[in-house]
Amino acid sequence: MELKWVNTLNTLVKGIGNFGKANPPVLQAVQQLDAATRVNKVLDDKTHELIALAVAVTTRCDGCLSAHVHAAKKAGATKEEIAEALGTAIALNAGAAFVYSTRVMDAYDEMS
Repeated sequence: MELKWVNTLNTLVKGIGNFGKANPPVLQAVQQLDAATRVNKVLDDKTHELIALAVAVTTRCDGCLSAHVHAAKKAGATKEEIAEALGTAIALNAGAAFVYSTRVMDAYDEMS
């Protein structure tokens, strides 16, 4: 299945607008939460977006991917920087699966 990321982003923006009309307090709360992550400006916008992309990959969120690729490019992130951040996400996901596999084995042993 081929995804058209610009269409995904546009659909997301429209959907957020529709949700915001139906439930303004939640939309405002999400916007305030996002703004709160940038208040201290310890991380620059590009770093913030690289982290967001790595998290978007680990949570498998297509809307997040489209929004944060757009924002990362706007913040000056290169394709190589994005690929490096995603490499970290890939390594962590594999590591997380490995760590959680030990929990399965512990549960199995405990239930024996």
